[in-house]
Amino acid sequence: MEQLGFDGMPRRLYACTPTRLATWLDCPRKYRFAYLDRPPPPKGPPWAHNSLGASVHNALAGWWRLPRRDRTVTAAGDLLESGWLTDGFADDAQSLEYRVRCRQMVEGYVARLDPAREPVGVERTVATRSELIAVSGRIDRLDDRLSDDGLSRDLVVVDYKTGRHLLTVDDARTSLALALYAQSAERVMRRPCRRVELHHLPTGNVLAWEHTPESLARHLGRAEAIAAECAQADEQYKAAAAVGGLAADEMFQPRPSLGCGWCDFRASCPEGAAATQQRRPWDGLIPQTPGDARVGLAASPA
Repeated sequence: MEQLGFDGMPRRLYACTPTRLATWLDCPRKYRFAYLDRPPPPKGPPWAHNSLGASVHNALAGWWRLPRRDRTVTAAGDLLESGWLTDGFADDAQSLEYRVRCRQMVEGYVARLDPAREPVGVERTVATRSELIAVSGRIDRLDDRLSDDGLSRDLVVVDYKTGRHLLTVDDARTSLALALYAQSAERVMRRPCRRVELHHLPTGNVLAWEHTPESLARHLGRAEAIAAECAQADEQYKAAAAVGGLAADEMFQPRPSLGCGWCDFRASCPEGAAATQQRRPWDGLIPQTPGDARVGLAASPA
């Protein structure tokens, strides 16, 4: 049901994604550049760690789409090789080095999977709505598993991670995106979805959290609060644009931090440029050192 506005007319639900909400929290100016300015400011060069992450995600998605008999460890590595993205790497030698590492990582991960356990969805788009927002997103993998009590089969949200950040259960518990994915999957599939998992491929760790209806409701309430701020900012931006005003810079103040070095729009933000050194496109790749099993393949700039 849509909420009535002050004039008695139904209020349009605010359409958003978890990424849009996270961008607003991260930096209002970055939000404006990404979602409101048209055309948007030019982005910087592509990031090698993004290419790496996309290559791994695409390979795993492609592996599950193969006929069951073809889901072998070698097939996963072949998909990684054939779909490898080279944008952002310093040179061909660096790209090759990480391609070899990622093949080993993907094959090691797939070796622990049961190819006969068919997922409910791979790269599946799901959506849900409340009285205030309509939120959508894409899940890396949606599993069908027997519940802990063995009495039912429930849905599980699986999110792949390739960064160096050492994840904890709190990362799964506090993730707004995962909670919204779970609610969206439950609505679309009409089946319970409470468990969310982060699969950290460099270490092989699985960080899981079992939500309750109450915890999911809290996440939804948080999303609604953030969306309300976004909606207000969007309207103010439109109003300023309608009269030719130059108030956008005042309305969307930057939040300078060390993360500005990783921002795609750093060149268009003086405060961000002054906050930290510009990162090179391949700086998000972690050089592996002998004996350091904790070091992953790609940094997590956030």
